[in-house]
Amino acid sequence: MPTYKYTALDKYGKKIEKNYSAQSKGEVLNMLRQNNYYPIKVEIDSKTKDIKKFTIPRKVKIKDIAVFCRQFYAMTNAGVPIVSCLDILRYQTENKNLKKTLNDVYEDVNKGMTLSESLKTHKRIFPDLLINMVEAGEVSGNLDVIMDRMATHYEKENKINNKVKGAMTYPIILSVISILVVIFLLVVVMPTFVGMFESSGVGLPKPTLILLAVSNFIKSFWYILSALIISLIYLYKKYSESVKGRRRIDSIKLSIPIIKGTAIKIITSKFTRTMSTLLSSGVPLIEALDIVSRIVGNKVVEEGLLQSKEDIRKGINLAEPIKNIGVFPPMVTSMIKIGEESGALDDILDKTANFYDDEVETAIQRMTTLLEPLMIVLMAIIIGAIVIAMVLPMFDMINTIQY
Repeated sequence: MPTYKYTALDKYGKKIEKNYSAQSKGEVLNMLRQNNYYPIKVEIDSKTKDIKKFTIPRKVKIKDIAVFCRQFYAMTNAGVPIVSCLDILRYQTENKNLKKTLNDVYEDVNKGMTLSESLKTHKRIFPDLLINMVEAGEVSGNLDVIMDRMATHYEKENKINNKVKGAMTYPIILSVISILVVIFLLVVVMPTFVGMFESSGVGLPKPTLILLAVSNFIKSFWYILSALIISLIYLYKKYSESVKGRRRIDSIKLSIPIIKGTAIKIITSKFTRTMSTLLSSGVPLIEALDIVSRIVGNKVVEEGLLQSKEDIRKGINLAEPIKNIGVFPPMVTSMIKIGEESGALDDILDKTANFYDDEVETAIQRMTTLLEPLMIVLMAIIIGAIVIAMVLPMFDMINTIQY
């Protein structure tokens, strides 16, 4: 039987924090009401989780989450009980990590836990957004509708992610091939040319000598160079995981001309779509901002959204603090203002999200169109400089033969 940690107020207003063993969260709430306690927070105690749940599996892909939500919706909408849905899904899910997790969730729900409570114990697998939405669906009694919205949400997010990955595939391949070509020229071709020139008694010009020094260094100290590259990658990863580092990197992403527009449109698309999904499902505005801040994927915007929560608590409308973040396009602020005035903020945000989904596709195509020729020119300059440095001694050799 799982143990729940609860925070409540007694009839005198005194705050109480204790643990209570129960089959479900609802049983804990009933106990509190029977004792005339006002519940503030009830959650499963992480210390009581099974040892198997302390394992840290890799996160599953957004595509797998979308398929899970779509299949779950189809079955619950047809009247299939939640336990039966989980029983079916745990056998037909192809992703191994998700399959193992669904086995655990199925066992938890069979023991009396709610679906959202079980999902909370697997936050490495299920996104915070999905967990919060499932909990909202259980409270409102429309879990099937929630799952339909989440399936649509993750399908759109997966579509955008695939477009970004597809756009970056060519530049990455071009970069890797160019680096391999440069290494081949320096390590294999360069020594052959230099040996031929030295045997003819021709003096080597300074650019060729510099290139030869680089070639000798790579051949003699390749292990030092490899260790240096690995160390730099490790340090960058650690720096990007820190709050200061992530904020700095995300700030740079919003200032580089070529990728700035695309990054802003992707952030805007995530923000408007997620806010629309949360608000249309009955999640309070402040709680919705807290959830959205964790999934926009940019520390600068995340901190701005958290500050917006404080402004809203002071009675300020959402449009003003969103504008003060200084990242979202003016259209977003205007649409939010219209939505607040009309009382249809969720619907307005949904239409805005659809617009920016199309904008993201256009921005990615534009970025790719600009990035590809720039990379080709850059690689041509580097490889051309190497070739020229290797050919320069030939001119000295020709001049020596002529005179």
